Amino acid sequence: MKIFVLSAIMVLLLGGCRKSKTDGISAQMAYDGVSNYCHSEFDWSVAQDNPSIMYVALADSTETEYKVVFRSYTGAFTYFYVDKASGATRMVEFVPALNIENEAGSINLRDYLE
Repeated sequence: MKIFVLSAIMVLLLGGCRKSKTDGISAQMAYDGVSNYCHSEFDWSVAQDNPSIMYVALADSTETEYKVVFRSYTGAFTYFYVDKASGATRMVEFVPALNIENEAGSINLRDYLE
């Protein structure tokens, strides 16, 4: 009986040391954070009459990151690569008409979650 109780206590203690999945970033959080960032940084008034010219969309994801896409009214795209564990987000701008891709900086996604 003592061994069972000690085993149960050890499982509880060790389990508490691990990070749960809820501590990371979910797909919805990635989308919401990028959307909040884009709405605070870019002028969306040009899209009032035609909302389809500007949007934020969740794209592919890997084991470690989500990809969220912002399309500007100019036709340029900004790709946000959101680390699932930390929320660190790398931005890459792509202009299809000129076939130009540039690193555009980084943000902490958690700064844009309400």
